[in-house]
Amino acid sequence: MFVGREKELNILNEELNKQSSSILIYGKRKIGKTTLINKCCLNRSDKPCIYFECLKDTEEKNVKEILKIIKNIGLISEWVSLEENTFLDLFKYLNSLNKPLIVVIDEYPYLKEFTSSKTIDSVFQNIIDNYISNINLIISGSHIGMMKDLLKEKNTLFGRFSRKISLGELSYLEASQFYPNLSNYDKVSFYSVFGGSPYVNEKLVPDQNLMWNIMNLLMNVDNPVYIYASSLLISDFSNQVQANRILSTIGNGKKSYSELEEVLDRNKTGLLSKYLKPLLEMELIKKDAPINKLNDAKKAKYEINDNLLRFYYAYIQPNQYLYLYKDIHMIYEEEIRPSLITFISLRFEDICKAFMWRYVNNNNITGITNIGRYYYDDSINKTNGEFDLAILHKNTKVDLIEVKYLSDKLKQETINKELSQINKIKEINVDKIGFISINGFDNNVPDYFYKFDGDDIYKD
Repeated sequence: MFVGREKELNILNEELNKQSSSILIYGKRKIGKTTLINKCCLNRSDKPCIYFECLKDTEEKNVKEILKIIKNIGLISEWVSLEENTFLDLFKYLNSLNKPLIVVIDEYPYLKEFTSSKTIDSVFQNIIDNYISNINLIISGSHIGMMKDLLKEKNTLFGRFSRKISLGELSYLEASQFYPNLSNYDKVSFYSVFGGSPYVNEKLVPDQNLMWNIMNLLMNVDNPVYIYASSLLISDFSNQVQANRILSTIGNGKKSYSELEEVLDRNKTGLLSKYLKPLLEMELIKKDAPINKLNDAKKAKYEINDNLLRFYYAYIQPNQYLYLYKDIHMIYEEEIRPSLITFISLRFEDICKAFMWRYVNNNNITGITNIGRYYYDDSINKTNGEFDLAILHKNTKVDLIEVKYLSDKLKQETINKELSQINKIKEINVDKIGFISINGFDNNVPDYFYKFDGDDIYKD
């Protein structure tokens, strides 16, 4: 099932319609890179497509294998003997055919592992500069850090790509197409736990409830979703032990640098920063700060940047030892159910942030500088804290939006408590106040400038 990716499809088709182009595509494993490429390339009648996934082997072995593919698709009638088994010679030959071609080199980092990294990048720089006059070249890979390096000024491939596509997870709205018949409340819960990987969403069973899907997909060590969460997502890290330690610590609620340091680097050797860096580059974690304290390191938190991985390290990985002794139903009831709504509520805040950005863009609202968490320090009442969601304007005014993931409609009584809290804080230059309630509002709740429910959030 192909879902979303309209922007990426348009970019890729636009490049493939050119006589010659070079495109870089990267994103974590099982995010849909190959599916996107196939969607654009394999059904084209105007250009044959040579798709090759690199082997974890030498350049010579890789070239021999891609030659077999070229012969199998009928592009050549007999075996081609290159001067040397190099990609440079291969592209010299393909370019000499003077035929329009699409050539996909997938999992390019595999090739870099078994050759001199600088050398193979230099080879493809030469290829792009001189030997793709009738070729659309796509270079793709899952090792995000290594692929991002190709875009840095120090790399020989810097400036050589006509377009780049960073393929992320499906949005909450796109992912909901895998479970269209669920209630808005349940759509939020499925996305909060399983995230936006097409690979994972295709394995969901929407006819079963959330508990069934968690127990059968994430609490079953033989299920592909469990394997994906437990090992595949961090398989590209050279130090998987440290990656697991960091993700486990964040998953268990230690999110500031000082909290992480207390657990992972008590002697303050500085190694924690070194270990965090590749996880940030691979986009498996992110550093998040309140929108009014972006440069305040003490207010920043490290978050796992993937709902499925966040759930796995919060609930599955810490309780694996129990699998030897307890039934999974008992583990679910004791270790997951009591705090599951809180977990989903926090993820719902992220969904509402994405929705508000979409609302701002769709309605051409100008003057917005940021949307996100907002920290306050009320010196008068000697309290501090954060608001779920705030919209920051250029004129420093702030719109505050309270986010509610409730099984019932939001009542005026609850709204009054929230308004009372806001009115006590004098330091914030509040302009407008609003509410987002997944299950809507009681009939007696008046209109606010921002007043949205689940139908608004999931309106395409």
